[in-house]
Amino acid sequence: MLYFVGAGLISGAVVHHPLDPARYTVVGVIGVFVFLLATLVNEFLLASDRPALPRALMVIGASLLLSFGIGMLSGGLQHFDDFPARGAALVPLGIVVSFVAFVLKDADASWRRIFGPMGLAVLLIAAGAYFGLNVIADGMAAETSGGGHSHGGGAEEPDEHGTENESPASPGGSTAPKDPAAPSQGGTAEADDGHAH
Repeated sequence: MLYFVGAGLISGAVVHHPLDPARYTVVGVIGVFVFLLATLVNEFLLASDRPALPRALMVIGASLLLSFGIGMLSGGLQHFDDFPARGAALVPLGIVVSFVAFVLKDADASWRRIFGPMGLAVLLIAAGAYFGLNVIADGMAAETSGGGHSHGGGAEEPDEHGTENESPASPGGSTAPKDPAAPSQGGTAEADDGHAH
């Protein structure tokens, strides 16, 4: 449970940090301490064979790195819709960091696995995720920038001057906006020259 709570706090801090740096720095630091506490309990208090000091430091460092990798990955995925560009960078980086940390944390694994076929596969997956998510993020940014007022032909913009689009073929060639109170007065004799609209 401590592992998940720590990783959750770190993931929230990583992805939300630009919104409130002071607040989410504190959240991230708390997450790091919770994750490290989980590591100490799992690797040292509950383990039957306690590692020597060099190995213990490696486990602690790798666990800390793993917590940030998982935080980048989970935070980037959960909040991709809120921060597309940031999520597109965090997800592949989280994949690589998590893999490296996981290899270093395993006492039976060699660090050479990082540069082996498995490492190459992880790198290709991360590269594919980076380019794919950036394409999606660019599309989302284009939709956002294109939102709001429509400037296409025949589109209505009732928020400007309280009227719909004016017809270019209005009687008398006038393009001046109509008086908003005019339609409620029962007739249009002064503006339509006898034509009903």
